[in-house]
Amino acid sequence: MVLERSGQLSVHQGRFRATARGGRVRHPDKQAPLRSDAQRNRERILEVALAELTRSATAPLSAIAKKAGVGQGTFYRNFPSREALVLEVYRYEVQQVADTAAQLLCSRPPDVALREWMDRLAQYAMAKAGLANALREATTARGTFKSIAHDLLTEAVTLLLAANEAAGTIRPGVTPDDFMLAIAGLWQIDPGGDWQSRAGRLLDLVMDGLRAGARG
Repeated sequence: MVLERSGQLSVHQGRFRATARGGRVRHPDKQAPLRSDAQRNRERILEVALAELTRSATAPLSAIAKKAGVGQGTFYRNFPSREALVLEVYRYEVQQVADTAAQLLCSRPPDVALREWMDRLAQYAMAKAGLANALREATTARGTFKSIAHDLLTEAVTLLLAANEAAGTIRPGVTPDDFMLAIAGLWQIDPGGDWQSRAGRLLDLVMDGLRAGARG
């Protein structure tokens, strides 16, 4: 773990590197960047697919392509199968959550960034619940999904905790595993109910327990 004083907060752990300056938690094994128009098409497909698959696990791929405004050829060049699409939708959503950590640290005090990121994590947890049927329908590669989420979210949490510990806003020694255990109740909340208020109360309690000076 490295905390630099040049304005860039970095965390090095295993195969990953997170940086608060770039606003993105990156995986070094990513493919070469797509052209801007190709990237926009891909991201549009993923955004539409997230919404459609959350509503219906069996949403036709042709309907997703049509709503995204791309042709069948473009669609299948990016996602040759339903399994490939669902896996990438899941990875894309987790990546958005992870990226938010560095983005928030660039514009907010560390403790505010941490608490706002927790709200973003709650939104992800509810979206994941909506995608559950699509995940089950598309593939049996359960370990792949867990690995994607664990790696990216752990990097984001590590970045946030390091910034807060350096600023003295949370108690020292809190680990990513401690944090993930503390917020585990998010995944028990019914996304069909009043999840915002329940999640908000839970996360306020977690944040109070993390703050410097809280009783151990």
